[in-house]
Amino acid sequence: MIMGSTRAGRICPKITAWIAQLGHASTGLTYETVDLADWPLPMNDEPEIPEKGLPYAQAHTRAWSEKIKTADAVIFVTPQFNWGYPAALKNAIDHLYHEWRNKPAAIVTYGGHGGGKCAEQLKQIASAVKMRVMPTMPGIILPKAVIREAAPFEPEHDFQQHLPSIQNALAELAEHINVTSES
Repeated sequence: MIMGSTRAGRICPKITAWIAQLGHASTGLTYETVDLADWPLPMNDEPEIPEKGLPYAQAHTRAWSEKIKTADAVIFVTPQFNWGYPAALKNAIDHLYHEWRNKPAAIVTYGGHGGGKCAEQLKQIASAVKMRVMPTMPGIILPKAVIREAAPFEPEHDFQQHLPSIQNALAELAEHINVTSES
């Protein structure tokens, strides 16, 4: 699971942990959280375009490449910022190319409007690097108090209406992982 937000005071870790808990309970799969705040990837510092592949010149790009290669699939959990997704997430995707290829991907967004525009943009980018994006893209609508006043929230109680779509996305992803493993 890749957390798309690196913003100070972010709620992404809490939402991501809840989704990982749901995923483990419903699919039995292991979910690792990858926090982009722990992966400082400078903008465009590789001398070659990622599509050319290895060898990468920068140690941080080589490490990021290894991290993504080890994943059977990816779940992007990201806020919607101004109708789009965060720059840190775009940069993390753009650092690589072949490592994303054929990886099943689920997209879970959140925000005041749920993140549908963010999800559609992210789907385009994931498709461009040849990921297999799951059709169900849950968008969690956050209450204004959570966004504007940092009001406390508990996903397992406050986001019950989003549970069916999140479980569908997790099931789709698990099915694609199993199909890939059996081929």
